[in-house]
Amino acid sequence: MHIDLLDPGPFSRNEFWPVFAWLRANAPVHRHPEPQGPGFWVLSRYRDIVQVYGDSDTFSSRHGMRLGSDPAAVASVAQQMLIVSDPPEHTNVKRALSKAFGPAQLPKLERMVAQVVGDLVAEAVDRAEFDFIELAKQLPNRVVCAMMGIPRGDWSWIGDLTTEAFDSPDEVVRSHAHSEIFLYFIELLRQRRADPGDDLISQIAFDVPVQESGTERMLTDEEIVFNCNGILSGANETTRYSAAGAVNMFARLPDQWALLRRLGPAGIDSAVEEILRWTTPGVHALRTATRDTEIAGVPIAAGDQVTLWNVSANRDEELFDHPEQFRVDRRPNRHIAFGHGRHLCLGARLARLELSALLGELLAHLDGFELTGPALFNASNFTWGVRSLPVRLLRAPAVTGA
Repeated sequence: MHIDLLDPGPFSRNEFWPVFAWLRANAPVHRHPEPQGPGFWVLSRYRDIVQVYGDSDTFSSRHGMRLGSDPAAVASVAQQMLIVSDPPEHTNVKRALSKAFGPAQLPKLERMVAQVVGDLVAEAVDRAEFDFIELAKQLPNRVVCAMMGIPRGDWSWIGDLTTEAFDSPDEVVRSHAHSEIFLYFIELLRQRRADPGDDLISQIAFDVPVQESGTERMLTDEEIVFNCNGILSGANETTRYSAAGAVNMFARLPDQWALLRRLGPAGIDSAVEEILRWTTPGVHALRTATRDTEIAGVPIAAGDQVTLWNVSANRDEELFDHPEQFRVDRRPNRHIAFGHGRHLCLGARLARLELSALLGELLAHLDGFELTGPALFNASNFTWGVRSLPVRLLRAPAVTGA
């Protein structure tokens, strides 16, 4: 079996799954070579990946969380940006930021998501035939931009910039996009400091103190700006690729859409979890060993890079019954599409809310989906999914619950 997880080709063709099936069966802790680099470990089994996620003392995030990162760029935000920080800084900042997505904010988020989804689905049904990724991109982007109080005229630009920052195969392009986003949020935060509103940035700046060494402090400007970038990415990418991936599967497996229509609203929660498992937009995460250790009996040296392939864990035969099947009524479904442990995605609740609302609206209007062209996938081993999905929407009377 030829294994090259740095080659974008198999990802662009959606042909990487057999590689991970082979790794799980034959080399679950695999040493991967790296051109002009030291190489890295590849973990493909659910149990090993969850073990590493749960041990932040031994496996650090602060040295980078993806393959191909610029070490200097990572160092500049380490211990301030959630995705590249370890406890106690990670714990303190995440606890503060989590308040912005907590139960107290849920009614406001639900209203915002319902409005955005209702508008988008109404527009889509009127058009009937279009590239579904257009809707899938706008849904999370409109929601997070509205949450942050970003001016409406900047929404499209911010969405495109976010895609470049996290999906571009070119490190220079990614770095430039991140810089543009940071500069934008620096200016937006300056405005909020002078004239706060009821948006997410104002809330983070004024209402969510960090508990640190028994005392309280507010988040620094750097922590706010860096993590707004992370929130923007997390909110946009997961929902975009999961929504488009769901419609792709419903078009290919109309029996699953028919089953969900029979189940009605009661079936939405399990369908959302299966969509997340099946699509797994966050392909891999990277950790760096802080000391000599071992994984499944394989020695790992201090300083070694260890990659956790969520896409493989979510198809692991040890945990999932017939993991190669897309089943909207799958239960239980302990996927790790949002990661696991301390680094569980901050926006997981929002992504689930968006996908649930979208399925509800689609169920109310549509009998099914018909592909009018091939599904195309992006060429990334980090954030991956459908980038183009020409589709025809098949209208139906409103559906009531089963």
